[in-house]
Amino acid sequence: MTVEATSSGAILFRDTRGEREYLLLKSRPGDWEFPKGGIEGEEELQQTAIREVSEEAGIEDFRLIDGFRREYDYVFEAGGKTIHKTVHLFIARSFEASAELSKEHRDLQWRDYEQAINTITQDGPREILEEAHEYLDELQEEADDGYV
Repeated sequence: MTVEATSSGAILFRDTRGEREYLLLKSRPGDWEFPKGGIEGEEELQQTAIREVSEEAGIEDFRLIDGFRREYDYVFEAGGKTIHKTVHLFIARSFEASAELSKEHRDLQWRDYEQAINTITQDGPREILEEAHEYLDELQEEADDGYV
């Protein structure tokens, strides 16, 4: 029997001296990901993403960027069960310069786009980062003040 699970999170970025950087968290050896986690209670997907950014990165001053949500899924074994997990990712802009490492992760790094793409090991998150980066480039071109 396969158990269905849903997670939500955010591709968190900041602007440092005109350069966009993305936050990556290291969970297992060699596995880098975005802040994400399971839905609690009656949370909406966006509420879960906001909570997870706060819990996993220690960042409180950020804003979700409207108009972007992508998902990927994967299957894994845990506790003798097969779990099919669907992960929903939003984009969030951090207005804080640093992040705090949670107990759930072993390391964190702010990486520029090329570094981030080369660091992420899973295809789903890597492809979504490519789409998010292009989306942010388009928003930046359209807006006078950076991002809408």
